[in-house]
Formats: sequence, C-alpha cells, structure tokens
Amino acid sequence: MQGVFVDANESLAEIFEKLEKPGDPKVRIHRDPDITPEQYPEILGDAEIAIVDHTALPTPIARKCAALKHVVFLGTGARSYMNPEELAETGIQVHLIKGYGDTAVAECAMALMWEGARGLAKMDRGIRAGNWLRDDGMQLTGKTLGLIGYGGIAAEVARMARGIGMRVTAWNRTPKKKVPGVEFVEYEDLLTESDVISLHLLLNDETRGFVSRACIEAMKPGVIFVNTARGAIVDEQAMIDALESGHMRHAGLDVFNTEPLPKDHPLTKLENVTLSAHSAFRTPEASENLMSAAWDHCRRIVKGGK
Repeated sequence: MQGVFVDANESLAEIFEKLEKPGDPKVRIHRDPDITPEQYPEILGDAEIAIVDHTALPTPIARKCAALKHVVFLGTGARSYMNPEELAETGIQVHLIKGYGDTAVAECAMALMWEGARGLAKMDRGIRAGNWLRDDGMQLTGKTLGLIGYGGIAAEVARMARGIGMRVTAWNRTPKKKVPGVEFVEYEDLLTESDVISLHLLLNDETRGFVSRACIEAMKPGVIFVNTARGAIVDEQAMIDALESGHMRHAGLDVFNTEPLPKDHPLTKLENVTLSAHSAFRTPEASENLMSAAWDHCRRIVKGGK
C-alpha cells in the first residue's frame, strides 16, 4: 500500500521527511501546495492513501482516483474541503488529525483577543501613516470570556484566559463534565453576558450558520468576537453589519467563508477587524505534531487496512 502527500509545502515536506522511520510505508511527497482538484488522479496514480493539507477533493474527482481508499486530512476541518459521507459511500475513508495544534491555535485566539481589546494594529497603521492615534482600550482582566464549543483548543484558551484574571464561561453542544475554573452556561446567557466571545465549533451540517444574525444581535453591545474555527459557522453579513454599527467592538478572524480572502472583500475595509490568513495553527511545534500524526495514520492504515 502506497501513499502520496498531494499538496505539500516545503516546510511540511521537510518535517515529513525528517520523521520517516525505517520500515515505514512508501509515501511520495508532491511538493506543490497550489494544485487544483483536477490534478488528483494524475498525482495519486495507483496510490491508495492521499495525505491532504488544504486542497478540495470533490466526490466526482475522488471517483476518478481508481485506487484511492484513504484520505488523511491534516486537521479536523475536512468538511470545508470534501464530503466525508459521500466519500465513504465510494469506499474512501477520511481520517482526521485532532489536537496537534491546540496550544498554537489558542495562542492565536488570545492574540486576536488582545488586539481587539487594545487596537494595536490600528495604532501601528496610523503611526506609519503619520497619525498619532490613541484610543481607549479594554482591560481584559476581570472581563467575561465566553467559549462557544469546548474541545482541546477551547480548553487551552480557558487556561490562558484564567491566567490573566478573566472569568471563563462556556457552552458546548453536548454536556461536559465540570471543569475547574470554567462555568458552563446556557447559550443565550453566554451571548448576552460575555465581553469577549471565542468560537470553537467544528463545521458540519448542524453548525453551518450556527452563529446567526439573531445570535449576533443578542450579543452584549461592544463585544469582541474571535473566530479561529471556520468562517461558515458565522453569518458573515450579519457580523459585518454588527461591526459597521458598532454593536460588535472588534472581530479577530483567522478563518473566512472564502479563502484566500479577496482584497476587495468588505471585511478588508473595516478598521475594527483584525485579519489573519488561516494561520493560527502554523508553528514549528504544531507542524511537527501534525506530520507525526500523519505518519501514525499511514502506519496504522497499512498495518490494519483501516
């Protein structure tokens, strides 16, 4: 059984090569992060395993990959790039990698939170343009942070936020056991009481558009909103409207409905938005965890066939 890392950038390719062990399955690295879906059949050839970073795999294209049986997706957000249920019906199993970048993503969420509170990027832009801008910031110590979804990343955000003296509340779609220092509350209460809201849901059919216009309108006036999860979970236009009206103080966004974000997108015109290029997980430590987990999947698949 053979595999192909179909869309490796140079950094991930080097780490993947470094982590190879004697006796490992044969995995060829295709060093091109900018492939198109139509290239899958040619790149994969007769390989049964595809390691995929970020290239969409439409089901009709997957059907043209005659030998493909397993997709190792580098992360948890495969639904943004493929339909796992449809692929399963064609005999292709999608494998996810969880937890590899929890700390890295949480640190990014905290950075976006700080930026929303203090407006550092806006001041930086102003000073470079010759303007001495000084706005009143928000002190986060003593403020309430609401976490929508509570998995590994949210748990790391909670740990960090408690360290700076924030009150941490959370809501999860399924009940969670008690967590020291975290208050689990009703969703409606989280929206109305939180000074900062950080989104940590997986994208699926149930969560697409979950943070609706009604939810955004129910948020506390002046809220800071942070999204390092997936753009499609949020009603984007409703968020833009809230930012324009001032109901939402600031949004720190690492993910978007359309990626890369077009340069003329409305979000790029707003001063009270901080934009990050879906890079919350990009640290050397997280990348090594990711590549190690990808190898583990390949070894397990070859050994057990699933």
